[in-house]
Amino acid sequence: MDTTEIAVVMVGIAVIGIVLWYFFGERESVAAALGASGVQEIKVTVKGGYSPDVIVVKQGAPVRLDFYRDETASCSEQVIFGDFGIARDLPAFKTTQIEFTPEKAGEFTFTCGMSMMRGKLIVEGNGQAR
Repeated sequence: MDTTEIAVVMVGIAVIGIVLWYFFGERESVAAALGASGVQEIKVTVKGGYSPDVIVVKQGAPVRLDFYRDETASCSEQVIFGDFGIARDLPAFKTTQIEFTPEKAGEFTFTCGMSMMRGKLIVEGNGQAR
C-alpha cells in the first residue's frame, strides 16, 4: 500500500466511526421543567434534527412540547408521536405546541414525517428516578 491508499483507508475508518457515533452514540437527556400551571414544559428546536432529542417527563402529568422549526427542509415539516396518535405540521420559523398527558411509562420514539429525524420521549413512572 502506498501513502494515498493508507490515507483513504484512514479517512474511511474515521467516517464510519462518526456515522456510528451519530446514529448509535449516547444522547444527553433533558428533563421537562415543571411550569407554574403544573404542566411539564420543554422547548425543542428543529433544525437538521431535534434539540434536545431525548426528553424525560413524568407519567400522568400534562406535557407541553414547544417545537420551533428553524429551517425549511421538507423532512422537518411534521413531527409524529406514533404511540400517542399525535401528528402535527410544523410551519417554518414558528413554534407549534403539542400538549398531551402520557398515561404509561416507557420509551417512545418521535420522528419527522419521513422517519429520517428521530427523538426519544422517556416517560418515567411514579417509582422511577432519573
